[in-house]
Amino acid sequence: MQWADRVGRRLKLRDLHILLAVVQHGSMARAAAELAVSQPAVSKAIADMEHALGLRLLDRGRNGVEPTAYGQALVARGRTIFDELKKGVEELAFLTDPTVGNLRIASTEGIAAGFLPAVIENFSREQPRVRLDVAQAVMNAQHYRDLRERSIDLLLGRIPTQFDEEDLDVDTVYDDPVVVVASRRSKWARLRRVVLAELTDDRWVLPPADTMAGILAAEWFRACNIELPRACITTLSIHLCCRLAATGQFVTTLPTSVLRTADLAQVFKVLPIKLPVQRRPVGIVTLKNRTLSPVAKLFIECAHRTAEQQVKRVKH
Repeated sequence: MQWADRVGRRLKLRDLHILLAVVQHGSMARAAAELAVSQPAVSKAIADMEHALGLRLLDRGRNGVEPTAYGQALVARGRTIFDELKKGVEELAFLTDPTVGNLRIASTEGIAAGFLPAVIENFSREQPRVRLDVAQAVMNAQHYRDLRERSIDLLLGRIPTQFDEEDLDVDTVYDDPVVVVASRRSKWARLRRVVLAELTDDRWVLPPADTMAGILAAEWFRACNIELPRACITTLSIHLCCRLAATGQFVTTLPTSVLRTADLAQVFKVLPIKLPVQRRPVGIVTLKNRTLSPVAKLFIECAHRTAEQQVKRVKH
């Protein structure tokens, strides 16, 4: 395929943008409405691209349109092109006024309940005109896909011990061990010494077994040669864990970063249970080889400073 003769002078950025919209909406009519252009203009743009490339990009059917293998390849690269163009425009705006910008973050609930608010508090004080869009995430392939499709800029959460995503970068920010907690009104809070085996028949709130948090909890009990207790409640909601445990009727596990908030420290007691050595890294996941905006870099630097501040407070 001759780039200069066939593609270089004939493939238009506008036509590529139209192709992305058609694939996203699965319909030329819906893409035309989204882009505020006529449907014939959309059809012509797609036809021009297919003629320039000499390849069919879309399959048309009764239920709409779907990209062919060639269309999927072009769409994947097209997203990168427009994402980098968007980042370039954002960087120009930042150079013009370094106090403004926008950042799209996904965060797991455990981080959003403890560490993330402290980061946002510091960052918003330093960059008061930057807008942060924060989405809740579960650390799994679904939100890795969001990174790959560039719908978020970074993902903040607990990092798997074995991280095999070759196209993603991980920046470890801090270690966040999990502890067993009970309400200060609980019978367990009055004891100076408690072993994990004594709690197996108690009422537990645990993360679902098929999640990263649930797998880590199971490792705890297995390392202590104890059968995992049957949880009365399984949930990933930190809010629900805290509300239930605060009644004194349940025990649960919480990340230490969540317990650093003053109100929780007054409600819960960390039970004096000696647990196996655990490494629970929390980090920022980004797409490898993707240009990070200046705002994203500032946020990552702020996250590291905030983690260092919290470590210093604990030591003192």
